[in-house]
Amino acid sequence: MDKREITKAYQSQKQYFNHQTVASVPERIKLLKVLKQNIKQKEEDIIAALDEDFKKPEFETLTTELLVVYKEINLFIKNLKKWQKPERVSSDLINFPSSDKIFHVPWGNILVISPWNYPFQLAITPLIGAIATGNTVILKPSEYAPKTAQILEILISEVFKPEVCQVIQGDAETADYLLDLKWDFVFFTGSVNVGKIVSQKIAKNMTPHCLELGGKNPCIVDKTAKINTSVKRILWGKFLNAGQTCIAPDYLLVHENILNEFIESLQKNLHEFYGKDAKESENYARIISQKHFERLVGLLENQNIISGGKYADNELFIEPTLVLNPDLESKLMKEEIFGPILPIISYKNEEDLEKISLKNDKPLALYVFSENRTFQDKMIQKYDFGGGVINDTVVHFVNDKLPFGGVGKSGVGNYHGKHSFNVFTRQKSVVNRKTYLDVPIKYPPYNKTVLFKKLLKFFR
Repeated sequence: MDKREITKAYQSQKQYFNHQTVASVPERIKLLKVLKQNIKQKEEDIIAALDEDFKKPEFETLTTELLVVYKEINLFIKNLKKWQKPERVSSDLINFPSSDKIFHVPWGNILVISPWNYPFQLAITPLIGAIATGNTVILKPSEYAPKTAQILEILISEVFKPEVCQVIQGDAETADYLLDLKWDFVFFTGSVNVGKIVSQKIAKNMTPHCLELGGKNPCIVDKTAKINTSVKRILWGKFLNAGQTCIAPDYLLVHENILNEFIESLQKNLHEFYGKDAKESENYARIISQKHFERLVGLLENQNIISGGKYADNELFIEPTLVLNPDLESKLMKEEIFGPILPIISYKNEEDLEKISLKNDKPLALYVFSENRTFQDKMIQKYDFGGGVINDTVVHFVNDKLPFGGVGKSGVGNYHGKHSFNVFTRQKSVVNRKTYLDVPIKYPPYNKTVLFKKLLKFFR
């Protein structure tokens, strides 16, 4: 789509929102039900598209893409009517008599830019919240997952009128042009570096936004951790989607007392997960593009690889790889990895943990494996992060009662469930003053100062 067509689509939605009454709650719920039905009909196509884009295993598509989307749609269908009701709050005595309410209203025309790593779920989930709350939406999916982007375009065009919601395909230049337009709200999911660019571009219009980014997520393993269980949960969270997950453990900090046993368990369980040759496994995805593949291979240079390390350029395959005690100043430990490479660093005490973890910005996630309640609490309270889990990884994402988002460079704002409703609406306050009584103290001439000073005593 060229710039002229993009501008036309943008203006069409802008005019529609400005000149039309926002669709009623029943109408929006009906749209969500149609969307859900169309997704159900296209399940096999979605699975096939993700397989073509980067060989995502069917089970991972069912669980991390479709299940999450269905949960979000069902939650909005069930609760939208209740959430949308104006919230009555108590009146202030100064305004007596009055009734005060908070209305939840849509922002207007929203731009959603979605990433390639979970290209269906991370496009549709925010779109559900945006549409359910009465906004119009232009969705820009990632060009790195073209088959999924095509499915998204077909799906959206079959469910929504273009002036309500449509997909615009394109590369970084298209995204750049879209961000130059004046939106009422922008929702972006992607890397920290691109997130900075998005933030700078929309700042000129002071556009409200939600940025879901990433970071180097620490995974701390205390000497009291149950080794085999911890290993399985860490490997699952790390190598899910071939490590291309923003909340995957980025590196392990393992207490020196259990390091050798822990490494043995890591190697043993990797073999059980993916067999002798992960390239032949149906349970392991590929790297999304040549660009990302080459960056990851570069991170392995001059590292102490203790398991894995093989790769195949022609298949964009990188074996699940363990690296022991990397140089903390290397690119591997400076950049978010976002791939199937897991550095393991041994530590002696909490001072070591602090020296290593505080080298990086506040992460999107933090994981702690320990049977020591005091240690658990100390780690959770000491470090700042978006969301965390004790004795597991990644699973906080699936609880729609928890807000999902980052802090600092790992993100701005949060969503999921009711939190999606909150992020895609703004609060509008209304005080309805009654006319059967009008206290004259506020009107000029101000000859009631002595009386007001007496009243002021109640507030001091």
